[in-house]
Amino acid sequence: MWSRNSNELVSTHGYSRGPVQNQIHIWRYPSMTQIATLTGHTFRVLYLAMSPDGQTIVTGAGDETLRFWNAFQKGRGESKAPGGGISVLSEARGGDGLNPFAKLR
Repeated sequence: MWSRNSNELVSTHGYSRGPVQNQIHIWRYPSMTQIATLTGHTFRVLYLAMSPDGQTIVTGAGDETLRFWNAFQKGRGESKAPGGGISVLSEARGGDGLNPFAKLR
């Protein structure tokens, strides 16, 4: 998925073995250098979406969690340090029959 605010893209990986497990990577284009690795899911990342303002991405995984990541800053001359400023905004867990969004604060 391409960032709306910078020349960066996001990819997800869900290999069950090896050094890359259930991670989200942010890459700088066109050099394709990896600038951040986001971890936290315990099963394969299956879904990826971006907020309308282009600052937040949400990932959904086989561990029945949604994670909201503050991954991109909005323009206006701001420069983001490689991998800097990325944080998990919140996590919602399903699996108990409840709406996972109901647990977000």
